[in-house]
Amino acid sequence: MTESAHDTSITVAEKAAHKRVRALGVDLGAMDAVANIFRAANSIRNKAERDLLARHGLSFTGFTVLWVLWVWGPQESHQLAQESSVSKSTLTGIVKTLHTLKLVERKAHPSDGRRLIIAPTQKTLHLMEELFPRFNQLEKEVTSGLTKKEKSGLIKKLRTILHALEG
Repeated sequence: MTESAHDTSITVAEKAAHKRVRALGVDLGAMDAVANIFRAANSIRNKAERDLLARHGLSFTGFTVLWVLWVWGPQESHQLAQESSVSKSTLTGIVKTLHTLKLVERKAHPSDGRRLIIAPTQKTLHLMEELFPRFNQLEKEVTSGLTKKEKSGLIKKLRTILHALEG
């Protein structure tokens, strides 16, 4: 069978996983849902890095950090790590790379020298204005098999999962 944009059949990986864990009495639906969220997210991330971000020296996580700074402006490092969904130690390496690329500035906090504020540079602002429309084109491509109503339903379902994790 050829895969189409609307192919929702069970994958070979899911079949193998079901065979392996069925006797354990686990919730196969929950397992499949989370596994497919993970697989879809990683596939999108890999495609974005390969087709769009690598030419700018960016990883997906580096792009995410720049996006947060572009949308919300300068952030304290702990806040930026949280908003970017990375650990503070991971952020340190990302900020070092972005600083080398002249995409961020590191500034001391005005009232507490132990705290650090990360700010986007003009180069970042120009890059994101150029890059984000192309990133959105990728988003359109990967969701092209969904109707507007299906996208809306997916968004709501994913928000339900996120709220459960955050609450």
